[in-house]
Amino acid sequence: MLMKHGMNSRIALLDCAKSCVLASSPVFRRQQFLLRSLGGFIDHQPHSRDMQVLRSFEVDSECVIRAITPALDPSRHKGQAGNIAVIGGCREYTGAPYFAAISALKIGADLSHVFCTKDAAPVIKSYSPELIVHPVLEESYNVGEEHKKSISSKVLAEVDKWMERFDCLVVGPGLGRDPFLLDCVSEIMRHARQSNIPIVIDGDGLFLVTNNLDLVSGYALAVLTPNVNEYKRLVHKVLSSEVNEVDAPQQLLSLAKEIGGVTILRKGNSDLISDGDTVKSVSIYGSPRRCGGQGDILSGSVAVFVSWARQHILAANSNSNLSCKNPTVLGCIAGSAILRRAASLAFSNKKRSSVTGDIIECLGKSLEDICPAS
Repeated sequence: MLMKHGMNSRIALLDCAKSCVLASSPVFRRQQFLLRSLGGFIDHQPHSRDMQVLRSFEVDSECVIRAITPALDPSRHKGQAGNIAVIGGCREYTGAPYFAAISALKIGADLSHVFCTKDAAPVIKSYSPELIVHPVLEESYNVGEEHKKSISSKVLAEVDKWMERFDCLVVGPGLGRDPFLLDCVSEIMRHARQSNIPIVIDGDGLFLVTNNLDLVSGYALAVLTPNVNEYKRLVHKVLSSEVNEVDAPQQLLSLAKEIGGVTILRKGNSDLISDGDTVKSVSIYGSPRRCGGQGDILSGSVAVFVSWARQHILAANSNSNLSCKNPTVLGCIAGSAILRRAASLAFSNKKRSSVTGDIIECLGKSLEDICPAS
């Protein structure tokens, strides 16, 4: 009896110690916070209340992808399936613009450009001969104060020569936060807006926009793709409040509406998408591997699908069988779903060693499985 009592005490002590370790882990604390936010109801099943709420906004992403993906028609010429430009890439960050630009090609765009700094251009060119690289951007360290105005005008003129050819801009991957560079990119965005070109904003582009909302406010062809921290800063800036996980869809709706109807793709376990009028959710399982660069894949993919969605809606003359007619929302749905499928496929092949390049190589098959080319 004494031995049994001693064993029970040891087991109880071990259970207590295990609980203490578990309770001290960041993952456990975040889970508890989420559960408390949902009203104190603790459900250890995967179908907890927050997932049920998000699923009520779930959209048929495969239907969207099939509807907006153009057929491979031999009568079409180069450029009709998408001409995408990425504005980003400085001497510190060369991978992000490459990931965004090459993803656009892997999805099915015909042409993909990168406008970057002179230091970044040779590196990005070396990654792939498929990309058209323009070494036109400049950073402060390379520009004297007395020359800033003339160089800014020259940068804008170089980009403007190409602007009318583009179906969508991706602003932000690898951009950095150099003040002069950001000022030049602000002007590029204003010109793109005047030309009615869709703009997908990610990475340091979101830093720029959060500090200068006029760049996108009221522009229905703008797409913001914030991660957790970028979304938090945006909510603080626009709504002057904390992120509300209890009613995430309603807060996202309010945020998009407050910025004048831009489309926001809030990245997370489930991607939430809103243009201020509607909220959609994409919850397809992706990958537990969170390697950097997946946001860059998403921005390049969304850019292509937005351009295809615009073509589809114009060709359908509003007779499309899709309930949503906003090309930026449709593009976000399709881009989110394809990235998640590609990430899942890459992880099934490479497990812990899967990296961004593996996901990019799975984009084509992920689209082909839904929308066969032949």
